[in-house]
Amino acid sequence: MNDCSCCRFTFHFTWKMRHIQDPASQRLTWNKPPVNVLVIRKIRDESLVEPFKELCRFLVEEKQMMVYVERRVADDATLSKDEAFGSIRNQLCTFREGYDDISDCIDLIICLGGDGTLLYASSLFQGSVPPVMAFHLGSLGFLTPFKFESYKTEVAKVFEGNAAITLRSRLKVKVVKDMLQRTGQEQEEHNGLLPHGHANNEAGKVTLQLQVLNEVVVDRGPSSYLSNVDLYLDGRLITSVQGDGVIVSTPTGSTAYAAAAGASMIHPNVPAIMVTPICPHSLSFRPIVVPAGVELMITLSPDARNTAWVSFDGRKRQEIQHGDCIKITTSCYPVPSICCHDLVYDWFESLAQCLHWNVRKRQARLEDVSDSSDTEN
Repeated sequence: MNDCSCCRFTFHFTWKMRHIQDPASQRLTWNKPPVNVLVIRKIRDESLVEPFKELCRFLVEEKQMMVYVERRVADDATLSKDEAFGSIRNQLCTFREGYDDISDCIDLIICLGGDGTLLYASSLFQGSVPPVMAFHLGSLGFLTPFKFESYKTEVAKVFEGNAAITLRSRLKVKVVKDMLQRTGQEQEEHNGLLPHGHANNEAGKVTLQLQVLNEVVVDRGPSSYLSNVDLYLDGRLITSVQGDGVIVSTPTGSTAYAAAAGASMIHPNVPAIMVTPICPHSLSFRPIVVPAGVELMITLSPDARNTAWVSFDGRKRQEIQHGDCIKITTSCYPVPSICCHDLVYDWFESLAQCLHWNVRKRQARLEDVSDSSDTEN
């Protein structure tokens, strides 16, 4: 097997003091030619079998790439019965999620499917993420700008380098059990700050640490009561959320669950974290945006009547008890998403095509301006 370095790709961007960064300066160049390609296919979708075979055949036979796929994808019954594809299938490198670590031996990720394939690709790499090229073969496709009809041309362009890149920020999330002692929760806060022993208490057990691309969702779960959680920013109590829950999202996640909950949509190049309540029992609780890099902490309020539940990009859902906390900050490992055109055009194209942003029947022009009541006689 060819040796692979984790430093085959570089992201170039220019930065000048007191100047706003030009989005067009974010480019992908290869330090070494890419060798190992991870192909992620949406499972349980038979319509993607043929595109998957075409792509793998192209990468192996024409580009002489080492192709990695998930074992359950390679063991698909349809592929196993295809004798013509047998020689290609035998050359595929397989792995199992949670068992095999491929994070240091992948140069490029190619996704076939919908937005979920890119979220899955992000979950496989809890550190540095290789560049991701996503083909729109799913239902929504907000994060998948490439059309598969021209895959040979598009993949060849990426291999040549100098592609536009969107660095999609992720959230670094830790779930800490029994961090806040029940006795300490009853202590009064001073000017909204946690008691000193709480703000720096690392006695709790970190049970989960993840990199999240879209959002962290805290909700009331199966309980009929309102969720009641406290939200801290850099150790200071900001507010208590009483409602169905709260969403903490990246700019990439702002067009997902957060958009459905009434948040603004933010371009993925904006360094920010969004906090969006889910059906708050308050007429004045509006979504907010905080700077990237701050640390948010979510805990159950001392007087909460029920527990809460948390999920991460829709996965690994678990219950949060009194004394537990969720710590969230911006990760230093973004997802480099390859653009089809450029990072501005692609985003607005997705807004228009996938979400029908600002679609309205055009107002007809006046044939005779003298008919307007605003026109002076």
